[in-house]
Amino acid sequence: MTTILVVDDEYLIADILSFALEDEGFMVVTASNGQKGLEVLDRERPALIITDFMMPVMDGLEFATAVRSLSSSHHLPIILMSGAQAHIGMQRSDLFDAVLPKPFNIDVIIAEVRKLLSSNRGAVCD
Repeated sequence: MTTILVVDDEYLIADILSFALEDEGFMVVTASNGQKGLEVLDRERPALIITDFMMPVMDGLEFATAVRSLSSSHHLPIILMSGAQAHIGMQRSDLFDAVLPKPFNIDVIIAEVRKLLSSNRGAVCD
């Protein structure tokens, strides 16, 4: 089963994403900020990451930078979901494979997840 890591400090958003992705057949693990996301990444083998931008402790930009610096996970597709900071993510294609707006459309997120997973199939570690 393909695992997705959702990093968001808003539990309701993380829960909605988790339920929707699980309904599509994915296993979902969550973290409430970038630092906890790195801890989960160390234990789990996600095939893709969805992260928020504005979070306490370590924001989405710092988290994505840290993920890209790790040899074990630098290849993982990262989706940034953000409201006001989406423009920052769009300027960082070296960090983010996709930038989606908040509030989000769950069908768009699922389509983007499927697209990125299919295009990254050679590097995926389930």
